Amino acid sequence: MSIRTPSMLALGAISLLVAGGAAAQPAWPAKPVRLVLPFPPGGGTDILGRTMAIRLGEAIGQPVLTDNRPGAGGNLGAEIVARAAPDGYTAVLAAPGFVISPSMYRKLGFDPFRDFEPVSLVAWIPNLLAIHPSLPVQNVKELVAYARANPGKVNFGSGGVGTSNHLATELLAVRTGTSMVHVPYKGAATAMMDTVAGNVQLITIGTGAALAQVKAGKLRALATLTPARVPNAPDIPTIAEAGFPGLEVLTWYGVFVPAKTPRPIVDRLNAELSRLMFEPDVRERLASIGAEPMKSTTAETAKFIRDEFKRWAEVIKAAKLQTD
Repeated sequence: MSIRTPSMLALGAISLLVAGGAAAQPAWPAKPVRLVLPFPPGGGTDILGRTMAIRLGEAIGQPVLTDNRPGAGGNLGAEIVARAAPDGYTAVLAAPGFVISPSMYRKLGFDPFRDFEPVSLVAWIPNLLAIHPSLPVQNVKELVAYARANPGKVNFGSGGVGTSNHLATELLAVRTGTSMVHVPYKGAATAMMDTVAGNVQLITIGTGAALAQVKAGKLRALATLTPARVPNAPDIPTIAEAGFPGLEVLTWYGVFVPAKTPRPIVDRLNAELSRLMFEPDVRERLASIGAEPMKSTTAETAKFIRDEFKRWAEVIKAAKLQTD
């Protein structure tokens, strides 16, 4: 004979409710997933995001719809996703500004650590330090010496304040104790063309955009900001080989979802992205924008962005770049 106490009956009722709730929970995904792209159509983020969305949709059995939400250097798109329901139906394709902006701006509508779950890093673009040929230097050491001898007379272009190509050059200035003038543009492509025209003297830019100009003699490459030489530019030394280790800067891309998104969904997305980013047709499409595929665990992604946040916070503080 068994005895069932009131507490046991209550526990049984709770178990039935939990089981019923689990049974009623629809399988993910049951509808299209939205991938927010925080930059305008036509750029590297857009090409990468659309390529990834097609293949991810095929993998999960539901369309992945891209949603371009440019504004505030990528911050608007991130803020939209931070406020979305944590149900696995909204994600953002983030770039370095995701962890740069919290140190740049006193008022920001999201926190990359509190408001998001990291899914995976998916791609990276190697960067190149290049100058207009009129600048009388042949390598990075000569550039640093020239900038020290001519404080405030070397200017450099970027895709905007707080972009990774802006801060990559600020990092060089901070570490070498040089003073160079920043000239921000509305996009890295415009900054590069003004460097080609000689209106600015120096730029840090993705190799995919710059190598054609280097080969044409319109830009002079000084170093890649990469750990190893870039396969399609094997004659260009790395920044460490040029005498300045620790200045490597990659333009990376990663997928993030709202905080508290269920772990099984995050893990599924990570597994699918880790596989599909290395498929031949995806790699070929990435190569067209000078990008290489990446993969990482969720824990590795979390560590990576914390390290990036710390690094850029130090540069922003040293260069006194914080703004409202």
